[in-house]
Amino acid sequence: MPDHELTTIAEESGFHRTGRTDEVTRLCKAFQAAWPGAVRSLEFGRSAEGRPMRALLVSRADPRQLPLLMLQGGIHPGESDGKDAGFIALRELLSGSIAGELLERAAILFVPAFNVDGHERVGRWNRPNQNGPEETGWRTTAQNLNLNRDYAKADSPEMRALLGLIRTWDPLVCADLHVTDGANFQPDVSLQAEPLNQGDQRLRSAGRELRDALIAKLAAHGSMPLPFYPDLAAIDDPASGFLLTVYSPRFSTGYFPQRNRFTVLVETHSWKDYATRVRITRDTVIALAQLVAEHGAGWQELTRQADAAAARLAGTEVVLDYSSGWREPASGEHGGPVGASGTTLIDFPGYAYTRNVSTISGEPVTVYDPTQPEIWHVPFRDQVSPALAVRAPLGGYVVSCGWSAEIGARLAIHGLHFEPVRTASNGVRVEAFRATQASFAAAPFEGRTRVQLMGSWQRESQDIAAGALFVPIAQPGARLLMHLLEPQAPDSFAAWGFFNAHFEQKEYMEPYVAESIARTLLAQTPGLQEEFDRKLKDDPIFAANPHARREFFLRRHSSWDSQLNLYPVFRVDELLVSSAVSRG
Repeated sequence: MPDHELTTIAEESGFHRTGRTDEVTRLCKAFQAAWPGAVRSLEFGRSAEGRPMRALLVSRADPRQLPLLMLQGGIHPGESDGKDAGFIALRELLSGSIAGELLERAAILFVPAFNVDGHERVGRWNRPNQNGPEETGWRTTAQNLNLNRDYAKADSPEMRALLGLIRTWDPLVCADLHVTDGANFQPDVSLQAEPLNQGDQRLRSAGRELRDALIAKLAAHGSMPLPFYPDLAAIDDPASGFLLTVYSPRFSTGYFPQRNRFTVLVETHSWKDYATRVRITRDTVIALAQLVAEHGAGWQELTRQADAAAARLAGTEVVLDYSSGWREPASGEHGGPVGASGTTLIDFPGYAYTRNVSTISGEPVTVYDPTQPEIWHVPFRDQVSPALAVRAPLGGYVVSCGWSAEIGARLAIHGLHFEPVRTASNGVRVEAFRATQASFAAAPFEGRTRVQLMGSWQRESQDIAAGALFVPIAQPGARLLMHLLEPQAPDSFAAWGFFNAHFEQKEYMEPYVAESIARTLLAQTPGLQEEFDRKLKDDPIFAANPHARREFFLRRHSSWDSQLNLYPVFRVDELLVSSAVSRG
């Protein structure tokens, strides 16, 4: 057994227990003391409750000159495999017991406990659908936010701190270390890599190479890895088969492809015992480090090409959402089918099970028998297709002056470039998005009221005030920029409810005044009576709605709010500033 100062509570307890944030502090200090030339302990932020957020930067050469593997542990503290396995794997790499000169060819950035406040909310039943350790932390932060829904909107101080770490060190590959929920089956780990189904096409072959090589290494160690995250098509029904999910950038797995970088979602299986899960995660970390050391230079060159290509996306179609027969309901915890796009029948190594109607719920409930392995012949909906493609603006976006501080701060968090408009301009030809329908979610999700907007970009003239922001499309982060500023993208600032007030009517008129205006307009406007009569005849819902009938006339009156349902971000064809971009 290694020096006590360098070992985890998990190891010392025979993998019955896991440590808390004080253990992370102790181990980070001990690792730096033991290998001062190769380990740097970083405090990169503070949590909502003021706890230090720590990371280890490990390499035997200048980490800025090496391909960098980022290990993200503890985004969900109940899933502590990554924290314990990461320390074990790094200790073995640093001690030289494995992998030789790997740390001279690759650097590793290890975040053991991303959600540090959640690590302190400890309970025996925080993960009831998981086999150990005895006690774990809680899924969400002290602000009750799920960090793996926060990458794009960056509401939490924890996420803002992590994105700062990413801006500073620019990892080539991020491994997000989790434990599954869901069915009970034989495979012990799932690996979903990107870019493979999304992002720059030139990176997808390398993404597949990364995933397949990782699977081969783990299989050689006796694991049974899956090449996708096993989302059941119908909750709790193995016969429904699986869906391939293309994650949006609220998740780490969807975020890094928009930055033209690689990511691997690592999910050990919750019903395997803790010692087994930590061993498999350790094997995964070592294998990823070996692959980054071996292939990292070539992959880095591909990402440089992807960065350059992203800066030339102006005028091209960019896919911002995919259909894979899956959606996330308001709870954010389970997927559900919305219709298959493409289906492959697969032989899946599961266990025998029964589905009988429960006297508790009155619906079928699955009971697995892990002593009886069997093959499930089930559909796998593995064909994805674009659900939303948007033409990138020729010049960029203009964020209205009233939102420049808020949105500018968010863009800067993501490392996106922008510049304030210094001189007001009137009558600028822009593309403006006016919503024809705004459907607000019935319940909040992750602390925000999401909205789905119907509408389109249309050419019109707008006045641009000094202090507005110009955000050029010609930058390496153009894909991420479009995800954040295109209003119909699933994780745009608009979709997350940042601009909801713009889709609420603020000025009203008493019915008796509206009636008077309507009669005046009918008397003064040729053809309006015929148009109104036709609407009454063709639209019975409209005809039965007194408010809609009055609004028919008010929309044609000069008192109508011309900015109602106007998205406060415009698209422009030309640069609005003459100097180089200077902020962000």
